[in-house]
Amino acid sequence: MKILLLEDNERLSGVIKEALSQKGYTVDTFNDGKKALDSIDDGYDCFILDINVPHVDGLNILHAIRLMDKETPSVIISANSELETIQHAYKNGCDEYLKKPFYIYELETKVDRLCKPKKTHIQLPNGFCYCTQEERLTNETNNSEIKLAKKEILLLNLLSKNIDKTVTFEAIEKYVWAGELTTTENIRALVKRLRKKLPADVIENQGGIGYRFKYISNK
Repeated sequence: MKILLLEDNERLSGVIKEALSQKGYTVDTFNDGKKALDSIDDGYDCFILDINVPHVDGLNILHAIRLMDKETPSVIISANSELETIQHAYKNGCDEYLKKPFYIYELETKVDRLCKPKKTHIQLPNGFCYCTQEERLTNETNNSEIKLAKKEILLLNLLSKNIDKTVTFEAIEKYVWAGELTTTENIRALVKRLRKKLPADVIENQGGIGYRFKYISNK
């Protein structure tokens, strides 16, 4: 699970990152709202946003996130306890509002609850099943596991989080290549390799824009 943390207090940011990293989360930290805003579409599974940060405040960033993404969990952390601010945060789409100072355990608990996978197993045709929690692809008809390379797992995770939605080449580049530049040809080659390990027609081309992962069922 990949988390964007926006917090301009370096000490608090470090404590939060260390605590969440120990629980297995990958945490990217930002102390500037503009830089965080430029990175919100880099495939994050959760956003932790302080309100009062330089250049672009956390509420405006949350608003920008919700314009393109209604589902990814978000937690606002702030010393502001005014009712109007809290109401504004929830109106903009935050899932939790945590007032500073807080116990790190409180934040950990909220993140664990919000980031728990909703679909642990995705059932595919011909007896194939992908477990998002364990990142394992299996063929249940012969009780075998299909080995996946690291980038194949990342791509499958991204597609699984966006079932029946178009995932663009840009989104794949940012998520799978962690923001490093790559080519459309490299992305297509990765998709081709992954398709060989999946049932036919599960990954659909979307008119030169990207790909769509067809939903079958889940358990």
